[in-house]
Amino acid sequence: MENVIAAAQAIYTDDQRMLLENFRKMAEAEFAPLTEKYEALGHPPDADTLKGLFAKVEEFGLISGLIPEEDGGAGMDRMSYGILYEELARIWPDLAIAVLIQGHAAFALSLLGSPEQKEIYLKPLLRSERIACTCISEPEVGSNVREVKCRAAREGEKIFISGQKLWISNGAQSDFAIVVCNLDGGISMVIVDRDAGKYESRELRKLGLVGASTCELFFDRAETTSDRVLGQPGGGLFQTLKLFESARVFVGLTSIGIGQAALECAVTYAKERHQHGKPIAGHQLIQGYLADMATQLDAARLLCQRGLKLLDLGVRCDTQTSMAKWYATEMAVEITGKAVQIHGGNGITKEFPVERHFRNAKVMPIPDGTTEIQKLVIGRNLTGVGAF
Repeated sequence: MENVIAAAQAIYTDDQRMLLENFRKMAEAEFAPLTEKYEALGHPPDADTLKGLFAKVEEFGLISGLIPEEDGGAGMDRMSYGILYEELARIWPDLAIAVLIQGHAAFALSLLGSPEQKEIYLKPLLRSERIACTCISEPEVGSNVREVKCRAAREGEKIFISGQKLWISNGAQSDFAIVVCNLDGGISMVIVDRDAGKYESRELRKLGLVGASTCELFFDRAETTSDRVLGQPGGGLFQTLKLFESARVFVGLTSIGIGQAALECAVTYAKERHQHGKPIAGHQLIQGYLADMATQLDAARLLCQRGLKLLDLGVRCDTQTSMAKWYATEMAVEITGKAVQIHGGNGITKEFPVERHFRNAKVMPIPDGTTEIQKLVIGRNLTGVGAF
């Protein structure tokens, strides 16, 4: 297994391999025990604990990595950032999701924020002093951002937001929310401080990734001000779709991390478990399963890494990022399912981690656009005909 991993990483630069090795040592020592802890607790870390975790991953640039140096970020290329992110997802995917949301909120503020907004919101994010959430989905609105019902009304220099948001990561711990809403007849992104806006959250219990916060958020005339509109007023639709383009690759990488963990468990178990007088790794069906899993995993990883490269080039790549997202997330479900099957009865008990990997993987085809939505994006771009 070590030789296979080393060969796959041969395309990395020396700096990337060293960065990965150092990050792995830290994450294995500090995050791996917390994976089990919060799985057993069945809820995410509180806000103060999460800020401490963000500060730890930020030692390697996992919050500021996508932010240019002039805005206080690490200015990493996406390939290097993605290598570290995948490793975090292998060890603790729940934290990887929280990091993804925090990092992409920082990215949005860097890309779209005014100097004042960067001072008030971006810099504290990079110092792990505040937590952000991004609010797009609603009870009746998923991937079709044009149909958001959440509304913002101007009253002088104040803006009051009313509506409900659903499936909001980091919602319970958030200090402020970037809310996609209707404002002045168009869709805009508006920043709402929790203290001033008084929005409320309700944690949702879910199948997997129980250590990652997923919430309903309620805005009942939540108060903010005109200078908290992020980017161009009315530009929220385009801005949101551009953020999807990047986020979908990282959702794919989250699934690859989960799949890699499951594959490693399956290989170890297959060598240790004996049936019919030999390790089950010596049976042809088991080797066939493992070969399928490893190949699917590498194919998904290469699709995601292509997406990272295209994003760094600054070219439109929503087709390629949609391919990466749907393939990686669906393959992780297959890979973890095979890992459970290889473990037999042990695979459906909580005594072995593949049960958790399977539940975590099953969540991933849903967020940031379901598999079906990704296929419609690809089909529309291939044909020029919308099927939404």
